[in-house]
Amino acid sequence: MAITDIPILSMLRTRLQWSQARQRVLAENVANADTPNYRARDLTPPKFEAPAAATAGTAAPLTTVSLARTEDGHIVGIGQGDSPFRSERSAGYEVRPTGNAVNLEQKMMKVAANQMDYQAVAALYTRSLGLLKTALGKG
Repeated sequence: MAITDIPILSMLRTRLQWSQARQRVLAENVANADTPNYRARDLTPPKFEAPAAATAGTAAPLTTVSLARTEDGHIVGIGQGDSPFRSERSAGYEVRPTGNAVNLEQKMMKVAANQMDYQAVAALYTRSLGLLKTALGKG
């Protein structure tokens, strides 16, 4: 069994990737705090199902249509990033007269919380690898 097939490590790696993608989205929100008519976005957290529950009710994968980038220099459209995670828009926001709906204080709190979550998951991942090395007698 490959180390990448261990479920806990796979879930932790997915969570790390989600935190990185969320950090990118939150940074876009902060960067566009003064952009007229900009609406803040966020990512929905990944849902980890038990393996038995996932295979019992598995539906056909959802396919989406997206723009094709033919050159690396082309700009990615909003919401068209390389992230496999779903984006959501919050309905509870205040809109300024310019039409911007970014609340900087809330976004910075989310950035700090996301950073703490990332550090906690990274520590769990590192300790899990350490336990595996100890079990193999190499630690």
